[in-house]
Amino acid sequence: MAERLTRADKARHTRLRMIRAAERLFTERGWAATTVDEIARSAHVGVQTVYFTFGNKRALLKEVLDTAVAGDADPVATLERSWARELLAEPDPATQLRLQAAGARRILQRAAPVLEVVRGAAAAEPELAELWQANLRRRHTVQLRFARALEAKTSAGLRDGHDAASAADIAMALLGPETYGLLVNGRGWTPERWQQWAADCLVRQLLP
Repeated sequence: MAERLTRADKARHTRLRMIRAAERLFTERGWAATTVDEIARSAHVGVQTVYFTFGNKRALLKEVLDTAVAGDADPVATLERSWARELLAEPDPATQLRLQAAGARRILQRAAPVLEVVRGAAAAEPELAELWQANLRRRHTVQLRFARALEAKTSAGLRDGHDAASAADIAMALLGPETYGLLVNGRGWTPERWQQWAADCLVRQLLP
């Protein structure tokens, strides 16, 4: 049993090393300029190990993205993460929105460069276009769950007649990688400043 666990630990470490090497190369060089051979060399494994573990470069990019969003390689959905459960259980609507902005900042600090790789390559690669669309759908699912919880906590309803669907759309726009990238990477805002701004916008847009 101990030997099997040791092998499993080694396999997990090797897998994570390949993911980290791929993340660095994808974000530094871009999707098209990064080869599986280069990823293998950077991770100190054979090329066949990369293919055996992930199947192809697209599947590897998906795992890079999933790991960056989650912050680890554990197969735990966003809505099952401790920060999301805390947010959903928070009784105060304004505090929930501030927790949403804080959670988005932590994710985007890790994942925004990888999301930009996927978004940029989606125009030329149909399979990566589907990966980008799948990411949009997952983000919408999360934001809609948050918005429904928010709506249930506001006895007077959301501001200006918004319902959960439009509240989720607003949160996707404000907390998305496009807005984050524009202000943090493009205009030099700190992630903390972006978080405060995004939280304030959500409160002003959605709460009476």
